[in-house]
Amino acid sequence: MPQPDGPVDELDAVGSGLDALDAPVGERRPSFWRRFAWGFLPPVVALVLLVVVWQILWAAAFWPEAQLPAPLAVWNEFWDRLTDGEVFGFIWTSLHRAALGFAAGVVIGTPLGLLVAKVRVVRAAIGPLLTGLQSLPSVAWVPAAILWFGINDAAIYFVVLLGSVPSIANGLVSGIDQIPPILPRVGQVMGARRLAAARHILLPAALPGFLAGLKQGWAFSWRSLMAAELIALSPQLGIGLGAYLNQGSSLNAIEKVIAAIFLILLVGIGIELLVFRPLERAVLRARGLTSSL
Repeated sequence: MPQPDGPVDELDAVGSGLDALDAPVGERRPSFWRRFAWGFLPPVVALVLLVVVWQILWAAAFWPEAQLPAPLAVWNEFWDRLTDGEVFGFIWTSLHRAALGFAAGVVIGTPLGLLVAKVRVVRAAIGPLLTGLQSLPSVAWVPAAILWFGINDAAIYFVVLLGSVPSIANGLVSGIDQIPPILPRVGQVMGARRLAAARHILLPAALPGFLAGLKQGWAFSWRSLMAAELIALSPQLGIGLGAYLNQGSSLNAIEKVIAAIFLILLVGIGIELLVFRPLERAVLRARGLTSSL
């Protein structure tokens, strides 16, 4: 193997070696059906096992029917609501509230997170408050929201905002804190002002942490909404999933309660798989972290 003749050849050799290290490993991408099987079959098998255990416990009659209904009774309740179209109304009523509240939380939480992360006085003043609000159960805000706003959409959105904003802001703060200090300095050298630096440097570099905060913010939004709908009941609010769950509890209809819980869980899983999982994959793939996918 010929040796480099001079410093230039040595630098070229070192550069070629570094390029080889940075190049992605030529791993064979699994086929669509293989990825589908790994993503679809395990949760289906787990669900089937859960139903089997449930059926065995019901057949053994350890608990009365009013506490542990048969899986078929819950399925019949769900199917009845599905065939008469009520389930779509329940989901739409709750989902559009959660989406609007979450969007407002992103609009408020993003600049708030930037301020907390970059302004020392703001972090010292409200940083602990954001952490405390994030750990406070959202259901605690429902009685106050009803007294302040009445039983209407404003009270529900208020509870959703208080559930989502702290998580979104703290997620962005965590992401910015993990940015290498050299990146903001490079932006300053290149003449990037505060808004330009936030848009082109801070937010892209903090995107993984920010995305984790968004996922947690959505989870808190959804939980807050269910708590608000369970307590704030009014004909003008319509019937969402929380109100449907409250109906089952008021009627002592355990099959209705479990069907409502199943629908709430189904929506949460659906948003994770259809919205946040693709975003997370895109962010990881853009950073070359394909081994995490």
